[in-house]
Amino acid sequence: MVGYSKIISATVNINPLSQPHPLSLRTKNSHSLLFRRQCKVLRRDSICTGTTTVYTDDDIHSLLQILPHDVRNKLLCDSKRAQLLEVTLDLGRPPQACYYGDSGRRDIRKTEVLMEELEYAQNAIGEFGGDNRAGIAGTLHRISAIRNKNGDVIGLTCRVGRAFGEQIDMVRDLLEYGKSILFLGRPGVGKTTVMRAISRVLSDELLKRVVIVDTSNEIGGDGDIPHPAIGSARRLQVPGPSTQHHVMIEAVENHMPEVIIVDEISTKAEVRACRTIAQRGVMLIGSAHGKRLQNIMKNPALSDLIGGLEAVIVSDKEARIRNSKKSILERKAAPTFPFLIEMRERDYWVAHRTDRSVDELLNGKKPLVEVRRRDKQFKVVIERWKPQD
Repeated sequence: MVGYSKIISATVNINPLSQPHPLSLRTKNSHSLLFRRQCKVLRRDSICTGTTTVYTDDDIHSLLQILPHDVRNKLLCDSKRAQLLEVTLDLGRPPQACYYGDSGRRDIRKTEVLMEELEYAQNAIGEFGGDNRAGIAGTLHRISAIRNKNGDVIGLTCRVGRAFGEQIDMVRDLLEYGKSILFLGRPGVGKTTVMRAISRVLSDELLKRVVIVDTSNEIGGDGDIPHPAIGSARRLQVPGPSTQHHVMIEAVENHMPEVIIVDEISTKAEVRACRTIAQRGVMLIGSAHGKRLQNIMKNPALSDLIGGLEAVIVSDKEARIRNSKKSILERKAAPTFPFLIEMRERDYWVAHRTDRSVDELLNGKKPLVEVRRRDKQFKVVIERWKPQD
């Protein structure tokens, strides 16, 4: 058995790896193949990371059209436009912009946002859904509203949606095993972007029947025609977050998918739907909010995703062997998601074999994980059999 201190690093390129994947569910003679793919784009902007330029599907002009004209013109001339993450318009405050890599927000102008400017944006956007979100047809952008107690819109968060062409190489090898994967991360770390890239690779390159359960049209974009970034995957729109679990079951029963992709699993009903889908042999790609695997273990609504926990009573002899109390927690079932990936940052991920990591944590040990990150040349480096920090 490989010790905790041993770390194997691998740089991702177009050549097959010479060693079996440590997280693999296949036999030890299997080999994984990692590819770097470039996403099809309609309009190109670039994000520079180190010495490498990553092209993205942006169409930011559609989003800027809803903004006040002076804000729009300033952002169009901004040298950091390709790193723009979101624009916020709050009544009585200057409009602000947030960029990738920046810790805070910066004022776009000194004058405050007027109600007339918010009304102009609302007229350009159209109706908001029950979750106070709206989109722009044919794009991946998302606009969220803040309302006062009377229901009037007094603030807007305009999020730039992009399809990153290089995001998939962080996880391409795991997709080929055909096992379900859960992505875990804080808001804004890029979970939805990964869902989008995975749907394209599974449907177009691995030729799977993929169905996306798309709440608020975040994965496939607004409008009846899905955005090209999801490839040939089919998309089921969800009327509201409260009905997401119903649409998940509908996807399995009506459309014969091999893969179902669902973003932001958050309720017990959605967790039960995930378990039902997994029991029918369908591959699941899902995401949930949280920083670490331990957050899911401690969350009563989500813990069944990793097998669920139950209290058991052990004998005195077993307690002495374990050096534990007689009442302990154990995993009660196989995980719905055999793989779990903690997205610590956009370019720093920690991959778990879920069952092994949960058992190790319950026994008070540090699980062996796989760290996936990008170096300064934007290449993926894999550190294997590393104890979780």
